[in-house]
Amino acid sequence: MSHEFELHHELSVEASPEQVWEAIATGPGIDSWFMGRTQVEEGVIRTAFGGYTPENTVTAWEPGKRLAATSEPADDGRFVAYEFLIEGRAASSTVVRVVTSGFLPGDDWETEFEAMSTGLALFYATLAEYLTHFAGRTAVPVTAHGPADFDDLRTALGRPATGDTLTLTPPGQRPTEGVVYFTNSQTVGIRTRDAMYRFVNGFGGGTFAQHHLFTPGADPDEADRAWTGWLADHTS
Repeated sequence: MSHEFELHHELSVEASPEQVWEAIATGPGIDSWFMGRTQVEEGVIRTAFGGYTPENTVTAWEPGKRLAATSEPADDGRFVAYEFLIEGRAASSTVVRVVTSGFLPGDDWETEFEAMSTGLALFYATLAEYLTHFAGRTAVPVTAHGPADFDDLRTALGRPATGDTLTLTPPGQRPTEGVVYFTNSQTVGIRTRDAMYRFVNGFGGGTFAQHHLFTPGADPDEADRAWTGWLADHTS
């Protein structure tokens, strides 16, 4: 079996359309809320996340209004397309509507679709947090993978719920207070004064740390290594 899909998300943020455009249409902006590291150039959006390197062709480019991009269909027909619609409102607020569509082949499409839906919910919640609390700033993205079971990690974090405050001790730093801005069965997102920390149940096993550090001078490679160790140390 296979499945065509279309997912809709709507964000209302206290940011201008120009700030939203910088967040979704530039490499440094995307690095500040999505995953891995992204380059935007000559009508192509390229992302590198571990060994995963998707490339999307830009199909609509209207600065401050609309951005659309799609992957090339694979031999089995698989593809994913994104469309962002930006609508400015009064008092420097903006509504962002996102449509994610595509085609998933194979008998296991439901498992893949569930993982995609869960991940997208976290990404767009992170985009809203970024635009609300860090607009105009750029982050160093962190990607670390640990062998831990995600349920063990949730326990180590105190099994937080959305809206909870908790104390997190990043590697090599003092304890810091954070707010859980998003969580579901597969993800936890925590915002502190100078970072957004995200923990994700890895598709196929293990746990990912997908963080965004707004501390000036943060070294991405050093942070990746430090968080890999943190994941191993803080879970069974």
